[in-house]
Amino acid sequence: MSNRKDPPGSQPFMKRPDNTAFKQQKLPAWSPTLKAETVLPFFFLSGVACILIGVLICITAAGVQEIKVDYTEESDCTDCYSLRLDRANSIIDCACTVSFSLSEAFKGDVFMYYGLANFHQNQRHYMVSRDNAQLVGRQYNLKNPSITCIPFDKYKNGTPIAPCGAIANSIFNDTLQLFYHPDKNTETPVPLLKTDISWFTDRTVKFQNPSPKANLTAAFAGTARPFYWWKPVYQLSEEENNNGFMNEDLIVWMRQAAFPSFKKLYRRLNRTQEFNDGLPAGNYSVKISYNYPVGKFKGRKSVILSTVSWLGGQSNFLGVAYCASGAIILIVAIILTVVHLKFKKKSLGLEEE
Repeated sequence: MSNRKDPPGSQPFMKRPDNTAFKQQKLPAWSPTLKAETVLPFFFLSGVACILIGVLICITAAGVQEIKVDYTEESDCTDCYSLRLDRANSIIDCACTVSFSLSEAFKGDVFMYYGLANFHQNQRHYMVSRDNAQLVGRQYNLKNPSITCIPFDKYKNGTPIAPCGAIANSIFNDTLQLFYHPDKNTETPVPLLKTDISWFTDRTVKFQNPSPKANLTAAFAGTARPFYWWKPVYQLSEEENNNGFMNEDLIVWMRQAAFPSFKKLYRRLNRTQEFNDGLPAGNYSVKISYNYPVGKFKGRKSVILSTVSWLGGQSNFLGVAYCASGAIILIVAIILTVVHLKFKKKSLGLEEE
C-alpha cells in the first residue's frame, strides 16, 4: 500500500475539472449597463402597449350581447320564494314564469346561464368536501367515501352517498325552459342543448361512471342519493351518455366559482328552424320549476342569455385591468423622467487655465 501523499496546495488528478472555457468559467459574457436613456423608453412602450390591449379588450367585450333577468322574487315567483324558506316544504312543487324582451336580435351562438349571488363556493371547507376518486368511478371509493365528505358521506344506516360531499349535495336544481312569443297568442319553445356545456377535460378525464357503465342502476347499487336530492345520480337525465357522474349539469356545478356572485352555463341554443341565426328580437318568457332555496343565505337567482366573443362572455375586468396597469406604468415613467432630467449627474472636467 503506497503512503504517497499529494503535495500541499495540490489536489488529485481525478478531482480536477477539465480545462475548458465552460468549467473554468471563461465563457464570454455580456452585462448590460442600465441607463435612463435605455430604461425609460421601455417603460413608455410597455404602458402604451397595455393601454392599447385594454382598449381592444373593452371594445370586444362591448360587442357581446347579454341580458340578465333576476327571478328570485319577481312576478309570481314571490310565492315560491316564500315557500322555499321552510325546508319542510321542499317536497311541494312550485313553478313560476318571468317575462322579458330583447330589443335587438342576439345573432350567432347564444348561451343560457343561471346566476347565483352571495353563494360562497370558495369557502375552504366547502371546496374540499368531495371525493375525486369516487367521481372517476373507482369501486372502492364508491362504497367507501373519503372522510373529506363528512357529514355528507353516509346515511345513519351506513349507506354510502354517491356523489358525496357538500358541493354535490348543494347542486343547483331549478329547471329553466325558454319560450319565444312572436305574438300575444303564440308560444314557441326555444330548442336548447344540454350537452357540451362542460369542459372537455372534465367530462373525459375527471368524471367517469363506475362499471358496469352499460347499466348504471347496477353500477350504483348499494349507494344512495345526497340528502337534498330528489332522485339518485343515475336518474339525472334520460340520455344514457349524460347520466350518472358524467351528467354535464353535475360536472358544471362541481367546478367551484372563485367569487360569491357567479354564473354557470346551463344550456346552449340549438340553432335550427327559425332560430338558425340566433334569437330574434321580441318577447320571451322563462318557465321555472322553483326548487333551489336562497332565502336562508340572502342570495339571488337569475337567468342570463348571452352571446360570446373570441375572449368569452361580457366582462370588462381584464380590459380595465390592462388599462389601469398601463396608466400606472406611464405615470411611473413620467415621474422617473422628471427625476432624471432634474437630478442627472453632469460630467466633471478639468478647466484649463
